[in-house]
Amino acid sequence: MPLSLKSKKIIISAGASGIGWSTAKICLSRGATVFICDIENKYLKKVQKHPLNKKKLFVYECDASNENQVSELFKKINKKTKKIDALINNVGIAGPTGSLEKLKSQDWERTIQVDVNSHFYFTKKAIPLIKKSKNGSIINISSTAGILGFPLRSPYAASKWAIIGVTKTLAMELGKYNIRVNAVCPGSIKGERMKRVIRDKAKFTKVSSKKIEKDFISMSSMKKWILEEDIGKMCAFLISDDSSKVSGQVISVDGHTERND
Repeated sequence: MPLSLKSKKIIISAGASGIGWSTAKICLSRGATVFICDIENKYLKKVQKHPLNKKKLFVYECDASNENQVSELFKKINKKTKKIDALINNVGIAGPTGSLEKLKSQDWERTIQVDVNSHFYFTKKAIPLIKKSKNGSIINISSTAGILGFPLRSPYAASKWAIIGVTKTLAMELGKYNIRVNAVCPGSIKGERMKRVIRDKAKFTKVSSKKIEKDFISMSSMKKWILEEDIGKMCAFLISDDSSKVSGQVISVDGHTERND
């Protein structure tokens, strides 16, 4: 029987598509109230049609890399609830593909701004609300790139390593408030983002997209794509009371990545 998240209140950034939306649906199905935001209006319009929208799902537009917009978002959430039980920092962009010496500074800076600073903005605003929970949880979505590195994707790898450092530090800072902080590291996720990554790598290396895709799948011991819902189920566990002593951990959901080249 799935773990219950009844009465849990959860914020998910970049929650209207991909891993964020898959996680939101799993949390909703287990009884949670979910607040999601996204920068993509087309996805927001789609999720607003979800049958639980009016009762359990609250949807907002927000550029997570803009501190003022994040502040306004939390003002709106504060009108709905005075405490939350979990935050899932899910915002992230793939960043540019290429050797470091050929990258544009603005592409590097944009990747760090979105993938690292957004986590800071959300976590800073969420902590006072999570302190009011009896068993709070913060989940930072990192990547196997944040453990192993990722050739031709240095800005992305740098941001994901940063997230792991923040995760372990916050676990130390917030443990006394009974707030757990963990990082989830997805492997190669089947979906639109990986299609773009494969396309860009194929273009840069002048190797066929089919071969690049095959290489990505072969990087894991299980030789399978990871699904968005695999990440959602791990997040649901880390929010649940069953994970009440799990903190400061870096948890890979990747079918065991053997290499990341």
